Amino acid sequence: MIIGSDKGRVIENIQAAVKAKDFNRKVETGDPELTQQQKTAIAVNHMKNRDTPEYRLCNICARAIEDTAARFINKDTKVVGLKKLSEIDGGAIVTSNHFNPIDTTIALTAVKKAGYKRLYIVSQETNLAMKGWIGFLMKHTDIIPITDDTRYVKKYLEPEIKSRLESGQLVLIYPEQEMWFNYRKPRPFKRGAYLYAAKNNAPIISCFTEIVDMPQMETEEFHRTKYILHILDPIFPNPEKSVRENSIEMMNKDFLQKKAAYEKAYKRKLDFNFESSDIAGWSANSKHS
Repeated sequence: MIIGSDKGRVIENIQAAVKAKDFNRKVETGDPELTQQQKTAIAVNHMKNRDTPEYRLCNICARAIEDTAARFINKDTKVVGLKKLSEIDGGAIVTSNHFNPIDTTIALTAVKKAGYKRLYIVSQETNLAMKGWIGFLMKHTDIIPITDDTRYVKKYLEPEIKSRLESGQLVLIYPEQEMWFNYRKPRPFKRGAYLYAAKNNAPIISCFTEIVDMPQMETEEFHRTKYILHILDPIFPNPEKSVRENSIEMMNKDFLQKKAAYEKAYKRKLDFNFESSDIAGWSANSKHS
């Protein structure tokens, strides 16, 4: 599913980022532009407002809309390895590749099939500034905003993640940090997800989403796509190792698992050169084949 426009510019930004070997760079266009003070304020206000009756009512409505949308979007989505979630006892950090605004619904669909009722999603604070129905969902689904403010992280983000994990819930964190539209390859990770897992003695539910091109066109430039979510082996912290050691080892193991899943799905070795086929569904793929 394609949300937003100007994908040509986004692909140009991806190409430039790959050339610069900056794989966690923001490439999307049209995101709300906020100062750091505004970003912190919107994140703090969100965390403070979640206990109000108005927010709770909106949360119920937003999650109902989200569930309905997830079922529709993922009517053709296949989940492989669902039984591996039975190895998880208690809370966990979910990680996956980040390539579309709707890829959260893929993870949500999988965990719901496994019997979980909710999935908390760590998301950039600028998403809370979006307008319209997307803005409503961002503000009122189970979003945990993140921002580059150390005080906010210590006072709100870390305690919230700890609370969710201790209560046996799942928290989705994208270790690639930024979304790259329809980009197939796993990108080098940031360590945050694994640091929170190690600090809270929680496992990683490692996932990789394979994107399959369909013959039908969705726009003039893009084919429709469908998804296969691969649930990989869960990754557990080693109680004999430090938080730092565990976070690094868990991160490296997760990347190797996603790399192997990519190579198996697309039958090609992972490299970090740009090819048109790296962008799923892009009609330019046929021109270069």
